[in-house]
Amino acid sequence: MNSTSSYIQFEPGDFVRLPAEPDWGIGQVQSAVGHRITVNFDHAGKQVIHTDFAQLIHADRNP
Repeated sequence: MNSTSSYIQFEPGDFVRLPAEPDWGIGQVQSAVGHRITVNFDHAGKQVIHTDFAQLIHADRNP
């Protein structure tokens, strides 16, 4: 069974938001290994997000 089909995949360079933390602003994906996504957010710095526990969504850098 392919476990990647149950979640959105992210690649380095993608811009994302974390709806649970709107004050963090837009982040840029630094690395993506399985369900662990390292993101550098505008107002929260570098964070490791585990997509089993938090939902990242793709974002447009230019609103």
